[in-house]
Amino acid sequence: MKDLFEKITAEFETFKTEADLQIEKGNKSAGTRARKSSLDLEKLLKEFRKVSVEESKK
Repeated sequence: MKDLFEKITAEFETFKTEADLQIEKGNKSAGTRARKSSLDLEKLLKEFRKVSVEESKK
């Protein structure tokens, strides 16, 4: 679970960096990367929720 949390944290940092580039500098390719990162984050967060629920049942 700790490894999953580290992946989520790293992916969020990537998202934040790319989104900042898009917002502040109007970088369109950074927007594309930010959207891809948001999809990856969604998958990781769903996996975290699943693992968290399993851990709480123990």
